[in-house]
Amino acid sequence: MSAPRHLVSIDDLSLAEIQGLFRHAQAFAQDLRGWSHQCPGLISASLFYEPSTRTRLSFESAMLRLGGGVLSAAEMSSSSASKGESLADTVRVVGSSYADVIILRHSSEGAARLAAQYAPVPVINAGDGSHEHPTQTLCDLYTLWLECGKLEGLDIVLSGDLRYSRTIHSFVFALARFGANIVCVPHPGFEMPEYVVTRLRDEFGVEPVRADVSRLGDLASASDAVYLTPQKPHQLSLFTGEAGVRPELLKVDALYVTRPQTERYSKEEMARTGFVHLDKQRLAADPLRNAVVMHPLPRRDEISGDIDQDPRSVYFKQAGRGVPMRMAILAFLLGRIDMGTASAPADVRSHAVTVGSNPCPNPTCISRTEMRHVLPRYRLASRLPVRASCGYCDAAIAAPLVGCSTTLHFHEADSSLVRRIRPDHLVFFESAAQAQALGFRPAGQATELV
Repeated sequence: MSAPRHLVSIDDLSLAEIQGLFRHAQAFAQDLRGWSHQCPGLISASLFYEPSTRTRLSFESAMLRLGGGVLSAAEMSSSSASKGESLADTVRVVGSSYADVIILRHSSEGAARLAAQYAPVPVINAGDGSHEHPTQTLCDLYTLWLECGKLEGLDIVLSGDLRYSRTIHSFVFALARFGANIVCVPHPGFEMPEYVVTRLRDEFGVEPVRADVSRLGDLASASDAVYLTPQKPHQLSLFTGEAGVRPELLKVDALYVTRPQTERYSKEEMARTGFVHLDKQRLAADPLRNAVVMHPLPRRDEISGDIDQDPRSVYFKQAGRGVPMRMAILAFLLGRIDMGTASAPADVRSHAVTVGSNPCPNPTCISRTEMRHVLPRYRLASRLPVRASCGYCDAAIAAPLVGCSTTLHFHEADSSLVRRIRPDHLVFFESAAQAQALGFRPAGQATELV
């Protein structure tokens, strides 16, 4: 029996597969009641450790419309988890005979990746902390594809809380893969996380450029806007400007607004005010005249009800399209639809941390919140200097010193000798004292590494 196919990150799908899902979703949407023959006898389990309305109900509706059944555990905090059962044990039990696919929402970043290591059935990430939300991204991309007719080269403005919005993080990676241009207009203090910007730079060659978004008026008056594009400078369609001058925003294809993710805020962050508010006056800004307005919902005060009837506002359509999109996702992962010859991109390998303490700096990473069945892991992005990230939540690992677990020698992270250490033998240290306490010693220039 082959290993199950999971959807933990938007990267788990190739571009061809994403476009194939769009076509199947479009077919399902033609008659939502006409597909009950797709998954008869199959069961999905909704394991939600955080509250949800649209995501949980749309997945359950999708499974029922495909002819399957659903098990819903919408309050996992009052289930066996309250008795101390680990996430790993939960998904092993649920995936053994209870269900054929698991839809997981969890408060810890990297939880879905951990679940996929243990579940014998497909795991779908329905949101893990402030990390990723790939199925919402697919719904967002599907909406853009329907409204704009394409994804390549679109000019997208992201507004609001870009730091804690997991929908944004998955979204920007997908937009970059499709060659879209992104303008970040964050609420001050809630800029894009550094690990997101670093990955855009490493994988797509995106270099952030400060931008002039004054044409958006009050909508961006307090924001330090940043422009991200995977395209070459001479191909830019979004901005004009002379060298050395901040490029000026001229047009927008879509404005994506996010709510403040207050459930993840510190006391200091809760005290910040003046969050973005989009109303008729702000939507009248010249660059937005043809822009569709999107929002993952739920909304608070960031979008005024007076633009709900504006033909550019598509956020309720966006939510409704979650059902056919998730029908396509379920049918695909359960092997009920054929994607042709498309195949997923190769997985980026991670390695277990076998020596020393957990190097992940993120206190809400699953490698820190789950006390059992979790061995910290890391992914290597660069060898010179060493740049690594947590294998679960992608947080950057800050380690000025790097050791070899076989020779027990350590080096400066930018030493050329580090290149000779096998990726799975790397050990990360914050200081020489930490390294020496674990039995490592400084390496000589002639040290032989393996």
